[in-house]
Amino acid sequence: MKKDQTIGEVLRERGISRRSFLKFCASTASLMALPPSMIPVIAATLEKARRPSVIWLSFQECTGCTESITRSDSSTLEDLIFNVISLDYHHTLQACAGHFAEHIREQVIKDNAGKYILIVDGSIPVKDGGVYSTIAGMSNEQILKETAAHAAAIVAVGTCSAYGGIPKADPNPTGAVSVSDLIKDKPIVNVPGCPPIPNVITGVLVQFLTFGLPELDALGRPKAFYGQSIHDRCYRRPFYDKGLFADSFDDEGARKGWCLYKLGCKGPTTYNACATEKWNFGTSFPIQAGHPCLGCSEPDFWDAGSFYSALSTPTENIGKTAIYATAGGLLAGAAIGGVLRARKQAAVKAHQRVTIDDLDKES
Repeated sequence: MKKDQTIGEVLRERGISRRSFLKFCASTASLMALPPSMIPVIAATLEKARRPSVIWLSFQECTGCTESITRSDSSTLEDLIFNVISLDYHHTLQACAGHFAEHIREQVIKDNAGKYILIVDGSIPVKDGGVYSTIAGMSNEQILKETAAHAAAIVAVGTCSAYGGIPKADPNPTGAVSVSDLIKDKPIVNVPGCPPIPNVITGVLVQFLTFGLPELDALGRPKAFYGQSIHDRCYRRPFYDKGLFADSFDDEGARKGWCLYKLGCKGPTTYNACATEKWNFGTSFPIQAGHPCLGCSEPDFWDAGSFYSALSTPTENIGKTAIYATAGGLLAGAAIGGVLRARKQAAVKAHQRVTIDDLDKES
């Protein structure tokens, strides 16, 4: 396979029919919430686009983001690697190791300077010279800056690379930081989640190839996938509006599928596509499985108080409040949002640290 082949040439070479290709483009349009009229545009663009070289770096992480992308059903990992991108370096998926692996990374940077996409998952430790995580004798910070220097763009996959994630959780012993804390001169697309939804990861890559950099929100996330809160699209939202809440995980409300707000659901302050894209080939998502949203696609979610404490205490007349809020329009909605944000900030301040001494006392 030639490195300068277009995606269309690769598809034809592999015997993929026009029908199958348009089906792929249709699923891509649906993933990006685009109308059917955009399917021919996506097809024409992808046919002419050249397969970009991709370097994937993994730092302080659990491999959950890679595990997630291997379970994508709309564009599958196989579709991406063999038909859309050239994944030239990936710590978990590559067959080679040692000096040969690093030689490949260096060669990719040299041959594709200014053209390759850099994907990063995991936070970067900077405390004590970054000794907590090294690759080929280099600190994560060194290898990130070296690889990012000639990249066309960076995709920070997962909350760890986007915001620091769990490694950054108080007291942050390794001095973990996000990609955007260190790289200031490159376009960065944050794809947070612990881990992100598989289809969102692949969707962002295909969107980048088709239309270039996506429109981002204030936190650097693609609006196509992070433009609405989980609460706004949740199928349990009608129960919230009616004031019907589960008070425990085994009460009548829980059995009837009522809103999990009182059990700590962070859906109102969490922006992600979980409620629409779902997981496991569109089967379900945490709230549908009976568990409140943890808010894992938001910065510092690990330190924002208990997962099972409500953002605020709903009143008995919350059904009426919701009706008045609807009638009042955006002003009332903004006021409620302000209360929720204030509650969340208060929870962060009230968060108690647990030290080694505390654990020793318990034992």
